[in-house]
Amino acid sequence: MSRTAGRVNVREVMGFAFFLGLSLAVLLIGGAITAGSVIDWYPGLIKPAFNPPPWLFGPVWSTLYILMAVAAWRVWRRIGWRRGRTALGLHIAHLLANLAWSALFFGLRRPDLALIDCALLFLLVAATTLSFRHHDSMAWLLMLPYLAWVGFACLLNGAIVGLN
Repeated sequence: MSRTAGRVNVREVMGFAFFLGLSLAVLLIGGAITAGSVIDWYPGLIKPAFNPPPWLFGPVWSTLYILMAVAAWRVWRRIGWRRGRTALGLHIAHLLANLAWSALFFGLRRPDLALIDCALLFLLVAATTLSFRHHDSMAWLLMLPYLAWVGFACLLNGAIVGLN
């Protein structure tokens, strides 16, 4: 973070807090939507052999949301809201699509509809990642694990639809 006369730049700290708070809010809301179904519905679904163990999802998603927040903050810090309107707008759009996936898959228990959303989510994450690449070389690298995980999640979602 930038320092001015030995002090931390408050604007940058507040910007980071905003992006981290936004990511954590989506994580927490998605987790609340997911919680009940993970206990009483999801275990009864037929899942493919490549389904990760249940304990893995929490740490992976938590890490990815933090990486997303740092990536978006880096872009915002470099170009601001006005010049970053497209890149940061895509970031917010993919967060909303991510939240919609949780609501569709776990909230409504509709893996078929969630699969459609997952395809949209993948495209939004890819667009965000490419947009971030134009503004900050580290930001787009921070998004790559999320892009890979969403691709895997779509594959897993599709397999669950096919098996159930």
